[in-house]
Amino acid sequence: MGSKNKLKRFRENETFTNVFQPTREEVVGDLFPLKGKWNTDFFKNDNPVVLELGCGKGEYSVGLAERYPNKNFIGIDIKGARFWRGAKTAVESGLHNVAFIRTQIELINHIFAENEVDEIWITFPDPQIKYKRTKHRMTNSEFLQLYKKILKKDGVVNLKTDSEFMHGYTLGLLHGEGHEVLYANHNVYVNEGSPEEVTAFQTFYEKQYLEVNKAITYIRFKIKE
Repeated sequence: MGSKNKLKRFRENETFTNVFQPTREEVVGDLFPLKGKWNTDFFKNDNPVVLELGCGKGEYSVGLAERYPNKNFIGIDIKGARFWRGAKTAVESGLHNVAFIRTQIELINHIFAENEVDEIWITFPDPQIKYKRTKHRMTNSEFLQLYKKILKKDGVVNLKTDSEFMHGYTLGLLHGEGHEVLYANHNVYVNEGSPEEVTAFQTFYEKQYLEVNKAITYIRFKIKE
């Protein structure tokens, strides 16, 4: 994407009421005003709050928001020029149950309070296959403890990926640490029993994976107390 295009998208993001781009200083200093107040001050309802971490273009957050109007969805990514598409689509479609935040996933406990989030989606993350990149895998032990801080007691995490490595790594870690695997599927479009929200719509990249017959895998789990 050209720099002019990026700048245009950054400027447009600033005009969207569903986009938040706090500075790192604000976030780390716990100055983000919606922490603990997403339902009361932004969505203005008591519906469940669902996060999509590493939301990319925001297609999954928007798709879920359209399909489940009684839930609130928040897409998080450090690249605002990417989720500009999702934010713009939401604005144009009049979707009031979806928002986007430009921040690092490592900082989400400064954006959300304890027990504020009902569900987390991790969709097609970089599997970080090299061993030295283990700390960046979004389902490693440190990330799971971070998610636990903001999830409600019965909160769940969903991992949807095209990476057999990521799927296997995550399943192994979950079993090894004693977390509760609620559902696992090695090929959601071939094997029966996939939850509706997993197969109801595909992202741009997911469609490309399916065109070359790449299996899409899915795990739904709870982080142990």
